[in-house]
Amino acid sequence: MIGYLKGTVASIQKVGTRVILTLEVNQVGYDVQIVPRLVMQLPTIGETMQVFTHLQIREEVVILFGFGAAAERDLFRQLVSVSGIGPQLAVALLDTLGLQDLVQAIVSGNTRALSKTPGVGGKTAERISLELRTKLAEWRQQAGILTVPAAGPAIALQEDVEMTLLALGYTNNEISQALQAVGTNTTLSKRDDAEEWIREAIAWLSQ
Repeated sequence: MIGYLKGTVASIQKVGTRVILTLEVNQVGYDVQIVPRLVMQLPTIGETMQVFTHLQIREEVVILFGFGAAAERDLFRQLVSVSGIGPQLAVALLDTLGLQDLVQAIVSGNTRALSKTPGVGGKTAERISLELRTKLAEWRQQAGILTVPAAGPAIALQEDVEMTLLALGYTNNEISQALQAVGTNTTLSKRDDAEEWIREAIAWLSQ
């Protein structure tokens, strides 16, 4: 098992929906599939970096997956342990939500947030939360992952707020940005008024 690689960035390529980082370690080039959002953190070609890895061997196909942090790699391993969740879907979940928000969604049972990932339906989201909720609640404390949720409505209100905004024609991305923005810049984060969240989000989106 290769726990991590530390070497020089040789190239970064996009193959379909996958992002492949070639890392040169001791004159050997390792092709590593990384979570797409990691691209924003990569150094330039020729600079040194470290990636935490998971080696997947299935039906004579060998793939090395790379992550920016050990906690992200460990969460990936938890995800692929769930029945029906393959490595590519696990990568998509991490890319869509990020480490902290993904753990928060699983632990809180927020299946709507999980279902934002392409390929993850309601039943799959429920299975992920059911199988990993208890494990991740304990694991995230050991891993030092913050338990404070991002700015936004309480879980109990989030689905109502998002459904209403979706019905008004806003996209998931627009809604996420709006809720993050108004939750950070107003006193809404202390309130449990769905209608007020909706009004503030629409006002922000209309700017």
